[in-house]
Amino acid sequence: MWHSIPLTLFWLVYFGSLGIFYPYFALYLRENAALSGTEVGVILAISPLVGMIAGPLWGRLADRTGARSYLLALLTLGTALGYLGLGLAAGFRSIVIATAALAVAGTAVFPLMTSVSLAILRDAGSHAFGRVRMWGTVGYFILILIFPWLLGFFKSEAAANPRLAQPGLGLMFPITAGLVLAAALIAFLLPRSGAVGLRARRGDWRELARNAAFLRFLFFALAAQFLMQGPMWLFPLFVRSRGGDLGTIRDMWIVMLLIEIPLVFSTGSGLKRLGARGLLGVGVLVGGLRWFLSAVVTDTPLLFAVQALHGVTVVGLNVGSPLYLDVVAPEKLRSTAQGILYMVGAGIAGIASNVSAGWLIDRSGIDVLYLICGVGALALGALAWWILPGVNGAVEALPPVPVPGDTLA
Repeated sequence: MWHSIPLTLFWLVYFGSLGIFYPYFALYLRENAALSGTEVGVILAISPLVGMIAGPLWGRLADRTGARSYLLALLTLGTALGYLGLGLAAGFRSIVIATAALAVAGTAVFPLMTSVSLAILRDAGSHAFGRVRMWGTVGYFILILIFPWLLGFFKSEAAANPRLAQPGLGLMFPITAGLVLAAALIAFLLPRSGAVGLRARRGDWRELARNAAFLRFLFFALAAQFLMQGPMWLFPLFVRSRGGDLGTIRDMWIVMLLIEIPLVFSTGSGLKRLGARGLLGVGVLVGGLRWFLSAVVTDTPLLFAVQALHGVTVVGLNVGSPLYLDVVAPEKLRSTAQGILYMVGAGIAGIASNVSAGWLIDRSGIDVLYLICGVGALALGALAWWILPGVNGAVEALPPVPVPGDTLA
């Protein structure tokens, strides 16, 4: 299906930009911007806070207009501008404002790209989403390798300030903006009719409020993301606490991604065997084991091996969540549902997780953070089969969707 080509390119390029920003932003704030742990936690909570409002609003607009692909392109374009603004910010207050501005558009991109992808791939089988999503991981992997090499040219700044794990880290912002801009241009090529152009009517959102499976899933996502987000965002600081540098962070991400790529590719097989609920439960269980072992393991080679568990968590939680949600939520409300999931998981849970994590590492140390989150995630994963109602893991058995004649061009 030719529609999957621009969709695959979009995931490749957009996630490539995250391979620059996500692993190193907390490190940039702590060392290059010289902020405290609490200030880092506050800034990391800004995007979830804004996303709590922006995500559902953009998702609702996408469902009401049916212009999901077009809106995705516009939001991605706004995100590129947001990264440029964040790169110009200096000082805690300026970074807070720039982060909030970036989040207005940026927090809606992932839930909307997920709903657009599931709509475009609706009739392609249970394996299709995982295989397209895999190219996002490939893009992330490529930029994880390339970006530290680019920073190797900042030798003079390294000599001037040896305290920094990596001088010139601010280069992440213009490069990320350029990649996101390229992704926005690709998004304009995505289809706008068929399942991706379905429109919801006024008041249809109330169906989600009466959907017991949807509500129980939101509770599970809230708890899971609270236990995952803080440790994940502060992972560079954890590596630094063990004596690692930017190269160590990069190498650990390489280990994670080399395992993640084939696991994401084979999501369809896991979905058929475990179901969406099984993917979620296993993902959280393994994520809890990873955090627990990270807290107690001191041997460096063994610590590298522990990070290989990351791939299972990504497949279980980050891929299993949208697949589970796409089964329990009506098609016409898929963008609204994904936006609400972002509000609860990345928003409410993200704020609480990042702020409490920053506070905790200032007072008790980073190992305590990973220990607490590890034990909590192990308990939650064990309860997944009780919390979440069972659903059919396959998404291809849905009825055909007529092509609407009034979708926005």
